[in-house]
Parts: sequence; structure tokens; C-alpha cells
Amino acid sequence: MSDFNSSGRVGCLDGLRGLAALWVLIGHAHLLTGFKVPVIGDPDLGVDLFIMLSGFLMVFHYQRRKGREPWEAKSTWITFWVRRYFRIAPLYYAMLIAALTLGPFVYDARMVIDAFNGVRPQLADRYLDSSLANYIAHLTFLFGLSRHYAYRTALPDWSIGLEMQFYAALPFIMMVVGRFGWVKGVVGVAAVGGAIAYFLHRTGYTFPMPTFLPLKLHIFAAGMLLAGALWTTKKRTYLFSGIAGLLVLVPVGGDMDALHHAMRIILVLTFFALIHTERLPYAAAKMMRPVSEWLGKGFFHNLGELSFGAYLIHLLVMQPVVAYLIKTTDINDPTRWALTLLITVPIVYGLAWVGYKFIEMPGQSIGRELTKPRVSA
Repeated sequence: MSDFNSSGRVGCLDGLRGLAALWVLIGHAHLLTGFKVPVIGDPDLGVDLFIMLSGFLMVFHYQRRKGREPWEAKSTWITFWVRRYFRIAPLYYAMLIAALTLGPFVYDARMVIDAFNGVRPQLADRYLDSSLANYIAHLTFLFGLSRHYAYRTALPDWSIGLEMQFYAALPFIMMVVGRFGWVKGVVGVAAVGGAIAYFLHRTGYTFPMPTFLPLKLHIFAAGMLLAGALWTTKKRTYLFSGIAGLLVLVPVGGDMDALHHAMRIILVLTFFALIHTERLPYAAAKMMRPVSEWLGKGFFHNLGELSFGAYLIHLLVMQPVVAYLIKTTDINDPTRWALTLLITVPIVYGLAWVGYKFIEMPGQSIGRELTKPRVSA
């Protein structure tokens, strides 16, 4: 049994969250400036890391709390949903209003960028739809279920709707795991998700982004198995992690990019090595343990705390910056990319700190207060 099961947190996850958000930011800078670099220029991999981390964290907290918050009780489900809502919703709502208000300005910037890169222009409705229906779809987090509203703001919020669907489904997924065990339960749930995704793909019912939970359920499932491995024997730890590696290779939606899948495997192996250092061979453990501890402290801890805000905010800042550089400078793509990051990163993380301090933290406090056990008089 891992030492993590009695601790309050897994420190390296802070750094991994922070690096995932930074990866998405840097990847979008590559795409927008036309400076194409493999792996680091692929923001989807950063999102996949976020999704895997979410699957891990939800199961980790479930396992730690199941003694005092048994998931057989529906009150536990309500407590879980309220906490997660107040973790996500306050800052998201603030940024949603900003994105829909600034939509025309960001759209003009994106038209400059798309014309410069010679790519198909983004649809105007993604930036300019300030209709009541679009607001309702996003305020209720139901937008990911509709391919019409799934990709209809200037935010990279398609993954936020996906995350909320996972939270809604998690109690039922864990009931399946409790009934059939970790491997059969998680693999079975992932298989059902894959079957639904395959049916949608075959019928041509496609989403502009993988906003519907079955399209990414196998990535969540990989993180869940890596968490479940913390509460099992060393032999089964490797079994769980091996299955997690196979799950991330599932080509949902016809995605067959070999490099992307290879990097997913590397993410699983790295994740495994960081959280299971005590179960690695001595030489590997000696190398990975300091890295794992390092990712949970200081700069990386703070980077993780600001990761949600940085993820939500960065495109609202970056696109106008890139458009300005395109219109006012005559420089090569690598220089434009470097200048974009030099200007964007301080602004994004400064705004993320403001959002964390004055919106995220108060929101989380409300969630904790609403779900705090009441003492009977």
C-alpha cells in the first residue's frame, strides 16, 4: 500500500497541473504564430494530461474520504457535486462574461491570425454569439452535450464542460468499480464510452472538439487506474499502469496520429514514475523521488495553483497580442513566437493570480461552508 493513501495530497500533482496549463499556453502560441514544433506545439497533449490528472485526483479523494463520506450515501454525491461546482464555476462564469463581451475584439484578432497563417477562418459564431441560449448552455455547463454550442466562445472551455460531465458521472462510475473491481469496472466503463464514441463517428455525428464525455472517457479512465494502483499490491500496480497505457492508445474519433499516441504513453509512464517512486527499481526511484518532491514545492506549487486561471485566460490575451505583432512587425515565426510568450505570460499569470485570490479561493470557501457537517444542537 502506498504512503500516499493517508496523506492529504500528492505534491507532484501541483507541478504537473502547472506544467499542463503552461504546455497548452505554449502550444497555442505555436499554432497561432505559425511556428510549428512537434510535441511542445501540440496543446491537445497538455489537455490530455489535465484530463488524466482529473481522473487521478477524483479517485484519490474518493478513496481518502470514503470512510467518513461513504459513496453509497446520496448525500455524499451532493457534497461532491457542490464542492466541484464551486471549484470551477466562479472563475469560469467571470471569464465567460469577459469572453462573450470581448468576442468582437478577439474575433477581429483571430481573422488577422488565420489570414496570416493561410488557414480556414474560425466561424464568426464562435466569438460573436451573445444569445441568451448560448449563455444558458454555458451557465448550466450543458454546452458540451451539443455540437452546436460545444465550441462557441473565445475560451478554451470545451474541456470545462467535459470535466463537469465527468464529475456528474463519477459516483455512478465508482458504483460500477465497487461492483466489478478496479480493472473490470474501469475498463468496462471506458469500453462503453469507446463504443458510444465509435457509433457517433460511424454515423457522422461529430463534435468540433471532443466535448462529449465518451470521446475522452478513456483518458479519464487511465488516470483513475493510476490512482487505484495506490491502494493495491506492487504487482497489481504495474498491471493497473499497463492497462492505463493501453487505454490512452484507444483511437477514439479516428485519431490515429502516431506521435500523439506515443506521447500519451510517455505521459502515463512519467505519471506512474512520479507517484509510485517507492515501487520503482532502486536506481529509478533514486532519480524520480527528488523530481516528484520538487514538483510539489515552491515555484511549481504556485504554478499549479494558478493553472486553472491561466488555462481559461490565456487565449483572450494571446490572440490580440499575436494579431498586433503580425500587423506591426516583420519578423520570422520563431521570433514572433518568443515575443508572444514574453508579452503574454506575465499578463496571463498576473490575471490568473487576481482570479485565484479574489474569485477562486472565495468560491472554494463557499463550497466548503455549504458542505460542512452540521453539529446538532
